[in-house]
Amino acid sequence: MEIPEHKELREVARRFLAEAGPKLREYEDKEAFPWPLVERMGELGFLGVFVPEELGGAGLDFFAYLALLEEMGGWASLRSILSVQQSLVLTPLFTYGTEEQKRRYVPPLARGEALGAFGLTEPEAGSDAGSLRARAYRDGDFYVLEGQKTFISHANVAEVFLIFAKTDPEKGAKGITCFLVERKDGVRTTPLKGKLGLRAADTGMVFLDGVRVPKERVLGKEGEGFKIALSTLDTGRISLAAGAVGLMQRALDLSLAYARERKQFGKPLAAFQLVQEHLVAMKLDLEASRLLAYRAAQKKVKGEPYTLEASMAKLFASEAANRVAYRAIQVHGGYGFFEEYEVARLYRDARILTLYEGTSEVQKLIIGAHLTGVRAFT
Repeated sequence: MEIPEHKELREVARRFLAEAGPKLREYEDKEAFPWPLVERMGELGFLGVFVPEELGGAGLDFFAYLALLEEMGGWASLRSILSVQQSLVLTPLFTYGTEEQKRRYVPPLARGEALGAFGLTEPEAGSDAGSLRARAYRDGDFYVLEGQKTFISHANVAEVFLIFAKTDPEKGAKGITCFLVERKDGVRTTPLKGKLGLRAADTGMVFLDGVRVPKERVLGKEGEGFKIALSTLDTGRISLAAGAVGLMQRALDLSLAYARERKQFGKPLAAFQLVQEHLVAMKLDLEASRLLAYRAAQKKVKGEPYTLEASMAKLFASEAANRVAYRAIQVHGGYGFFEEYEVARLYRDARILTLYEGTSEVQKLIIGAHLTGVRAFT
């Protein structure tokens, strides 16, 4: 059962979306980053939901964060910004950062005064993150970073980057270290345009050409980078599941409204058994996904291992969101094929959910390893 603070946060999000939703479409059409909407989210405390108030956040709990992601899930470009900022940047900062690192970076990130990015994926290292080629060489009190990253959310708008690079290539994944890198250190970025969905969310490439980073900006310990990446992705997968739930809820709400209003053969679409079959299947996928997401979150909050539960939630919810978006188009018929109707955007936005932060295939391998005790990959 939700506590009053969670319900209040949901209401604030709904009021925000009532105003921001129509504006977001303009940014989607232009593939432009919605800075005014992001600034407003920062003012409302959306970018630091579970960050303590003394560090600039809203001081709520992880379940409040999931409630917000659900509400924002139907507007996936905005939801993506929340997920990257909190699941992929603030979460590892809180878990592995020193007190000095937290004081320096958390307040501006939590207030939305700066955005962060998670720099793991490379042109030749996607699902096989341990094979990344970025290098970090020690030079006195500094590390010198060389390499490039791709498909990085917030690449062109972030001021702070979590960059994963190998400090000891001979050790493979165990030789990866995570660095807190600032744009002013000399990071170069370039946009990646033409995405199927998330058209108002920034994506790009990151270039590290002799970027010098003080040794005090190692996050965690040298060689802990891969562990940090995996633990961060566990949290990210829960947030993606919650966002998928929100997308499904929006698709179902729009489909129910359309089915009640639209008439064929002299009666509303909602009166037809096969249309009801679509709506029922959508509801079942939605509620099953919500339960899986919250079960994983409960284990996380309790401090119990939750990698398996996070993978199951992410796998099921991301695939379910694609099924639900497909059914929403079917309910809307030919009208659903046109951008004028919101379900077309939901259909496009749903597709990425099975790809990033671990593809569906990778999630199956993770779950399979837990079931059998045998890893299909190292």
